[in-house]
Parts: sequence; C-alpha cells; structure tokens
Amino acid sequence: MWENIFVEHLWRNLKYEEVYLKSYQTVREAREGTAGYFHFYNNDRLHQALSYRIPKEVYLGKEYEQIPVQANPLHLKEAHFLS
Repeated sequence: MWENIFVEHLWRNLKYEEVYLKSYQTVREAREGTAGYFHFYNNDRLHQALSYRIPKEVYLGKEYEQIPVQANPLHLKEAHFLS
C-alpha cells in the first residue's frame, strides 16, 4: 500500500511540474521532457519527505553539496541519453 502512495505522488509531481507546463508537439519531445524531469527529480530536486535531501543522496548514503533551489531551475536539465 505505501508503495502506491509514493508512486501516485511521483506521477502527480510529473504532471504538475512538467507535463502540464509544456505543450509537447511530438512523442520525442515528450520522452525527452519526462526523461529530463526524472533526472532532475532523482538528482537535484529536494524532497521534504527526505529531510530536504535528494533521492540519490539517500539511496547512495552519501552527502552531496546542495545547490540552492533558486539556482537550480526545474527544466534546464537535458536528457543526454535520449539523443
């Protein structure tokens, strides 16, 4: 049951922070946009439930230097692996 709560929260965030803000014209644009968002979500986005740490930091058990949120805009990450 708890897994579903986290997954639903992730999909809500994806929709409100990425998909609803963009007007994708092609499937490729949608794939690149969502891939970029997942990279941001896991590597840069601070999560309240994780004591304002990033999932990568928690998963790997390492301390990473946090970049201030205002200096780290949401959608400037590129999905290099899709190119």
